[in-house]
Amino acid sequence: MKTAVFDLDGTIADTICDLGDAVNYGLEKLGCPTHDYEAYKKMVGNGAKKLCERALHDDKKDKAAELHRLFKEYYSEHYLDKTRLYDGMKETMEKLKSSGVILAVATNKLEDVAREIVWELLPDIDFVKVLGGVDYRPTKPDSAILIEIFSVLPDEENEVYMIGDSNVDVQTAKNAGIPCIGCAWGFRGRAELEAEGAEFIAEKPENIAEIILK
Repeated sequence: MKTAVFDLDGTIADTICDLGDAVNYGLEKLGCPTHDYEAYKKMVGNGAKKLCERALHDDKKDKAAELHRLFKEYYSEHYLDKTRLYDGMKETMEKLKSSGVILAVATNKLEDVAREIVWELLPDIDFVKVLGGVDYRPTKPDSAILIEIFSVLPDEENEVYMIGDSNVDVQTAKNAGIPCIGCAWGFRGRAELEAEGAEFIAEKPENIAEIILK
């Protein structure tokens, strides 16, 4: 038995424009400087609260809670304006599923929003779990989110892979004792994934299936 646990942002879908627009909305409301999309690629990965904190200059960190509130206000209505699946991701999911691989999602994105995005972009793909950021569970790289997924997997021997685009995903996999497939097309790139020690690097979504089904 094999299981593939996917990160969402920068792995399944390119979400950076909607994330950036939501933070910039809040920054503008607070009279703070905004950032371009490329800058946000280095800020995401540890959840919305950390994203908002990173987007503020050092002398404005006291506005982080208010920025987070404004971010959620905007993002809750605009999380699918510009977000799109990466080319080949749907076909990769279908190939894994048809080959008997169990699929799951583990992201630091707010859980309700993460589920809406996954169900909208991949309506025909069955996931055993789609888990995201919630108050009662630590965010990645803590392994709690993976342990919750492990709890619903069959008792038989299972080969589990974490699939993600950042050092956070590699660290999460290491903390759970499973290998990581790093996605070079994501927000952080190959160099960060290799430096963090990802066991595999996928240059395109199709490579994920090749690695898992080898």
